Amino acid sequence: MHSVVSSKRDLPVVVGIDGSRSHPETVDLAADQAARLRAPLLIVHVWPGHYSGAFRIRGAFPTQDDGAHLLDLAARRARLRIPDLDVSTELAGGSAAQVLVERSERARLLVVGHRDVILTRPSWGSTTAYLAHHGSCPLLVHRGVVPGRGPVVLAVSTRDGAAATTRYAFDEAAATGSRLVALHVWTYTGAASAGASPAGGFAVARRAADARLAEALEGWDARFPGVEVERLLVHDVDIGYTLERASRRGRLLVAGMGRSGRFVELLYGSLGGTLLRQTACPVLLVPPGWTVPGPARAARGTRRPAAARRH
Repeated sequence: MHSVVSSKRDLPVVVGIDGSRSHPETVDLAADQAARLRAPLLIVHVWPGHYSGAFRIRGAFPTQDDGAHLLDLAARRARLRIPDLDVSTELAGGSAAQVLVERSERARLLVVGHRDVILTRPSWGSTTAYLAHHGSCPLLVHRGVVPGRGPVVLAVSTRDGAAATTRYAFDEAAATGSRLVALHVWTYTGAASAGASPAGGFAVARRAADARLAEALEGWDARFPGVEVERLLVHDVDIGYTLERASRRGRLLVAGMGRSGRFVELLYGSLGGTLLRQTACPVLLVPPGWTVPGPARAARGTRRPAAARRH
């Protein structure tokens, strides 16, 4: 009988591509992740069909043959980058968001890219923003550049289930030999504690936030003794500026995934529009309670991609 962990080790890294200008680099990022995790790579393209919504394609609709050709080129690119990588492809139909959410239920990691530069829409696009709240596995969002240096920046939460995000960030820092910056956002409304002045209340609130951050990180240094950790408290009024700097100077941002959360919304909302004009590092979002499996197995020989499914 296989354990839950061993079954997760056999799950693929899934990358969703849409033919945008950034999708080749997104495939590269996914192939690198699959090789590091010793997992197979599944490349998925959702054929848009005859969608007639507000953001429909202007001009001729791409055909299923166009989608199959796009997948073939992506698979060739992945194999050229990682020759012994196990690569397969899938051409699906329907809603891209729903298809990728379903694939995330049987994936070790889901990799997508943000939308090309369209200033009138959210920078990540509606599909990626939806996945940021509803995916079942960790979501890695390519945002234009994959730095080879810089710290891993972890948005530390004190909520239940946040240990999965912390573990993932420490794993990434250890695997890349990076420093870990543990960032915790705190709020002070101006109400002083009982018997304290407003200035004293601010100091009390900050010390309490620092104590919560220390508690959330307790024990992780012993489990990852080679990872240098820097603790950083950020008042909520400064979070936009801090995330902008971290996106330009870090190699990876790691945060928790959920159905709500201002931190994630800042990443793909108005702040994302600012970052889109710059080079921004990838973002990794981790579902609550996610168990991080070990490497699957040594990468096997190249396998021809599965025949594309036509709907």
